Amino acid sequence: MDDVSYLLSARAVRERSHQLLALGLADKLPHFRIDIAGLDAIADVVLDVTRKAYPDGEVPFHSRWRHFVVGGVDRWAAIADKVNWPNAASRARAEFDLAIASVLLDAGAGAAWRYHDEASGFSVGRSEGLALASLEMFASGAFSSNASDPLRADAARLRQLTVADLERGFQVGADNPLVGLEGRVELLRRLGAVVAASPEVFGAKDGPRPGGLFDRLAAGGRIEAPSILQQVLRQLGPIWPSRLTLHGTALGDCWRHPSLITDDATTGLVPLHKLSQWLSYSLIEPLQRAGLVVDNIDGLTGLAEYRNGGLFVDGGVLSLRDPADAARVHEVDSPLVVEWRALTVALLDRLAELIRRRTGQTAEQLPLARILEGGSWAAGRKLAFARRPDGSPPLTILTDGTVF
Repeated sequence: MDDVSYLLSARAVRERSHQLLALGLADKLPHFRIDIAGLDAIADVVLDVTRKAYPDGEVPFHSRWRHFVVGGVDRWAAIADKVNWPNAASRARAEFDLAIASVLLDAGAGAAWRYHDEASGFSVGRSEGLALASLEMFASGAFSSNASDPLRADAARLRQLTVADLERGFQVGADNPLVGLEGRVELLRRLGAVVAASPEVFGAKDGPRPGGLFDRLAAGGRIEAPSILQQVLRQLGPIWPSRLTLHGTALGDCWRHPSLITDDATTGLVPLHKLSQWLSYSLIEPLQRAGLVVDNIDGLTGLAEYRNGGLFVDGGVLSLRDPADAARVHEVDSPLVVEWRALTVALLDRLAELIRRRTGQTAEQLPLARILEGGSWAAGRKLAFARRPDGSPPLTILTDGTVF
């Protein structure tokens, strides 16, 4: 595996995160100390949250599809089940379109933004609100250039999206600000451009649309989850704002940390691929619904985002060497943030092992995707609201809406 392919893989995310964890356990990291014994108490919280949310023990995967369920009603299923799809693949393409657009729109919303859902009367914030807003836009044909086929996203329409389109769809105003709005619009425009430029990937069965990626993944009838990520990173990688590159290839959600030292061109580089991995998790169910077998789901990693990261800070496993850093605003590429995010990925693996031992389950029975959903993400949110009235993360990160 060459250097670029390695960095664009779940394996690299896991290995490099654990390298930083090993340094942290040896008290050799510049920004965080680690109290690994605190994982026991965090496991208690995660198990408690999981049992309350899923008393029957049937925990689904952590993915975008969970956010489309409101008040026990699966909004997407209610729409999709009424459509006379020509075949399973056509529904899967639409679900890929929806998942890709919705996940790319789901960087952090900020504490102030809310979406008023007319169907339920609820005002919903954060990821759930962003999910409902994107679903309503998708269902209304906001991402389709074909009025007779609204349930799609296509290259032509995505490239034409404006800030005003998202302001309307996301109910943004002076009294309802959304963090990173311009970054989200630019990301979808770039998605349209990338899809249009690669018809052999995205237009093999139905003219260029993100959902064309389904046909590429479905070719063999069976796929490993890390291969989904590999295709997501390879085919959609050019949509991300230009950050680090290696041998002319953009590395996406990959950053520098001075403590990560190797003897090759990848020294100092820490890949995390948070949004791409969450998207990969979100593509598993459409593939399965279309009849494909998805193996090695645990080959993907935990997600380096502020709910899981906040779980370990608020839960006492991670503590800042300089307490004043809690009051500072940090750039997303700062070594402190990179360190925090990488430690989050590695600690989620440790937490998963602990929870499986306690529940007597194997990785196949309880993959990380279920622990995240059950789970660690909800527990991170619970601790955040217990410590801060607005539920904000324990660290303040300056981001453009394309990382978290």
